[in-house]
Amino acid sequence: QVQLVESGGGLVQAGGSLRLSCAASGRGSYAMGWFRQAPGKEREFVAGIGRGGGNTRYADSVKGRFTISRDNAKNTVYLQMNSLKPEDTAVYYCAGAPTSLYNTVVLATSEYNTWGQGTQVTVSS
Repeated sequence: QVQLVESGGGLVQAGGSLRLSCAASGRGSYAMGWFRQAPGKEREFVAGIGRGGGNTRYADSVKGRFTISRDNAKNTVYLQMNSLKPEDTAVYYCAGAPTSLYNTVVLATSEYNTWGQGTQVTVSS
């Protein structure tokens, strides 16, 4: 079972940038994703990346501003967030979906069975 630990959250002004990291420990083959949950709202998919790192998908709300990447040698997934907006304020979670497919990006939340503890991102206006 893989364990995930996020870092890199914080307080930033609108228009600023943050980079989140997700360090994975343990064995397994996982597509990875970033999700977020704002107060009073459901958890939503933000970005996903296949095992190989070549395929990515984004929510429309972050497309063009956020970039997901992974370094398999370091067992780490990143989320580079640029041009941040107050509506990006949320707890951000890293998650893993086991898959035998090398390039598939997993979109369904229900397929993710491993979650980090979350990191708070607050964007001030």
